[in-house]
Amino acid sequence: MERNLRCFSEVTVEGSLLTSSHDRKKLAFDVLQLLLPKLPASCVSVVLSYKIVQCLMDILSTKDSWLYKVAQHFLKELSEWLANDDDRRVEVIVALQKHSNGKFDCITRSKTVKDLMSDFKTKKGCLDFIKNLVTMFLDEGQSSEEPSDQSQTTDDNSEIGSIEDKDALVTLGTSEFLKSWIIESLPSVSKHLKLDKDAQFHVQKEALKFLAVQGLFSSSLGTEVTSFELGEMFKWPKSAIPNALRQMCIEQLQQLLANAQKGEGPHAVVSGVEANDLGLYFMRFLGILRNIPSVSLSRALEADDEKAFKKIQATESQLSKEERNSGLSTDANKLHALRYLLIQLLLQIMLRPGEFFEAASELVICCKKTFGSSDILESSGEDEPDGDDAPALMDVLVDTMLSMLPQSTAPMRSAIEQVFKYFCDEITDDGLLRMLRVIKKDLKPARHHNMDSEDDEDDAEDDLLGLEEAKESDEEETGETADSDEQTDDSEAVIRVDAVTAQLPVADGDGSDDDSDDEGMNDDEMFRMDSKLAEIFREKKNQAGGETAHSQLVLFKLRVLSLLEIYLHQNPGKPQVLKVFSNLAQTFANPQTTEGSEQLSQRIWGIIQKKIFKAKEYPRDESVELPVLEPLLEKYLKLAAKPFKRKKSAANPSKKKQSASWNRHKMLNSLAQSSIFWILKIIDSRNFPQTELQKVCDIFQNALVTYFDSKKSQMKCEFLKETFKRRPWIGRHLFGFLLEKCGSAKSQFRQVEALDLVTEILKSQLSSAADISSADVSKKMLKTHLPKLCHLIKHLVSNMPEKQTRRADVRKFCGKVFQILKTFELDASFLKSLEPEGHTACESQLGEVFLALKK
Repeated sequence: MERNLRCFSEVTVEGSLLTSSHDRKKLAFDVLQLLLPKLPASCVSVVLSYKIVQCLMDILSTKDSWLYKVAQHFLKELSEWLANDDDRRVEVIVALQKHSNGKFDCITRSKTVKDLMSDFKTKKGCLDFIKNLVTMFLDEGQSSEEPSDQSQTTDDNSEIGSIEDKDALVTLGTSEFLKSWIIESLPSVSKHLKLDKDAQFHVQKEALKFLAVQGLFSSSLGTEVTSFELGEMFKWPKSAIPNALRQMCIEQLQQLLANAQKGEGPHAVVSGVEANDLGLYFMRFLGILRNIPSVSLSRALEADDEKAFKKIQATESQLSKEERNSGLSTDANKLHALRYLLIQLLLQIMLRPGEFFEAASELVICCKKTFGSSDILESSGEDEPDGDDAPALMDVLVDTMLSMLPQSTAPMRSAIEQVFKYFCDEITDDGLLRMLRVIKKDLKPARHHNMDSEDDEDDAEDDLLGLEEAKESDEEETGETADSDEQTDDSEAVIRVDAVTAQLPVADGDGSDDDSDDEGMNDDEMFRMDSKLAEIFREKKNQAGGETAHSQLVLFKLRVLSLLEIYLHQNPGKPQVLKVFSNLAQTFANPQTTEGSEQLSQRIWGIIQKKIFKAKEYPRDESVELPVLEPLLEKYLKLAAKPFKRKKSAANPSKKKQSASWNRHKMLNSLAQSSIFWILKIIDSRNFPQTELQKVCDIFQNALVTYFDSKKSQMKCEFLKETFKRRPWIGRHLFGFLLEKCGSAKSQFRQVEALDLVTEILKSQLSSAADISSADVSKKMLKTHLPKLCHLIKHLVSNMPEKQTRRADVRKFCGKVFQILKTFELDASFLKSLEPEGHTACESQLGEVFLALKK
């Protein structure tokens, strides 16, 4: 049957129909559709031959083609035909990719192959697919013919839209591109599988063996090696694998291990040799192949890397034993996370030789110190700093993880985050400050920094959060940052690190300054952190379009922010959350630390909103004291009142830049208001006695004095009303003060706003009157301030505003006051306290409203 089908396909379909008119090409696809229902999987390669696949690609690469819908329909029918048959699925994917050199989706600008690969149903189908991919990779004689001129042109034109957008593969040939697709496909085979754990583990093992053999090893005796211990034969292509493909194998091996770790869910240790632990299997597989005399690592390691490599192997082996002995416990999770980080680090050493051996040595020491087994590793004394001067273990672990972040791959960062997740509840304040110090670093120091000058009121406002906002124009081009960075040599970059360190104070929430941040760090630790940041600045790509030092630092900050987000998620109620909050808020408010990166600003904003303000838990234990919260409250009240400043240095700023500047001002105002609500929630939760809360009320009163007496204060009335609504005790303390301001504010507009605030306080007291004790407190407050209230009513009706709308506001206010007085049965006392002139004025201006009160 296959011979007859091949003959028919070559002579009739390919030889006659495909080479003719559009109508006959359509007929060719119609004929192929008729063959599909009775077509065995083994004959797919005959139907989807090189010429047919090329024709499909030529048609699908041009949407305005007459045959475009015909080809689309054919692919749809093909997908439905193989929907429930993994054998057919394997053959179709292999045919499409083999005859397109791995570029079918790329050329057709579709996700056909990607969608087919994500829908395997059985373990057998996955294993068959992996076997076919391995065969394609090793069998170089089966590479397809050169594509037609038309398809080659189509591919060149579609590179921009390429799904496999890999810079490293731009220079690779056709065969290498197919191999790169094979390598990238292996980890994704099991990613979307809905199989049981055992079946998924089996599929992952087969992918892992191929990636490890091709990426990590080479054979000195031919292209085939047999491992008697594993009972398997391993093969390599006859021609040497390019370094770019070897690196890709290692990267995909990292991704495969990361996917396996994420897919485990809550970790459970299972007895057995491998226990469905892909990391454990990989380390065993690695050890076995390294012991085969004719097999060696594909890249010879230098002495330091080789030493680190062996340390990692020995440490991981011992940790895996400790993990099995730990059962279902927190320690088991910690051990598991550390093991996978060690494995990722081992692969990272192969990817970037000479860069990670120090981090590997420090991580090994952390493992030994954490779990205290003398069997983990016999380290030399120089590797184990002991004594009083030795840094805390968690500080070393944090430093080590931070040192690995800048140049790590995504899977390794995932492993770092897993370790941090299980250890972050033990992190010290010094370790936390190290991370926050990275977030606040900046390439460019402030353009002026005069800490002693207090002459300018505006400068004082700019220092609200313990920082000085540079007065440069917001209209400055963001490209200037990149230009200036590229013109700065290495020595200047290092000087900048120290300069910025000196100029960025810290708002910790406990009144500490910049020096106190560094007190917990000895000279060696300071040097190591600054060296790491300086290294980022130095590693700039000078070619056009390359990454600038600024973009690399932003990337580093984003990665550290991910760790801080984990910390906040795991420790929402710890007092240290205040420290993280104040530092993140300071970073967000300082244009020097977020300049040129909208992504960084949005990331910090999102963490503050979701992980701090909207978190169910918040710091409220006894260690959170009022002296810590009061300065924060004062700073954010000033920020909430800060007016929007138009930059004087730009004569005609564009609307876009004006809009960006205004949007930033609104976000800062929103940050200030949300911060105040959050701080007041913490204060409320502590149930401080009224005497201790006096300073909090004084802080609010000082802010209101500025609000009523200065036009510069842009505090929102709605924000103040919301504050009194949420925290009625603040309104009670400020009630008398506001009654005075209703008649003495410098502008009628502020007087009317003061009336609104008084009304809101009265309403909040009325709403709490259902509780007897609260009702007594509210009545007592009103009775105490009754003379002031009488004086205010008299003043208002005797000096009615000229504008009709404001007169209506006064009448509305008086009516609300009379209603509340009746509720608390204070109407008689009010009328008795009101002077005769007040009676006459009220009757004249308020009419029925006042007469109803007298009745």
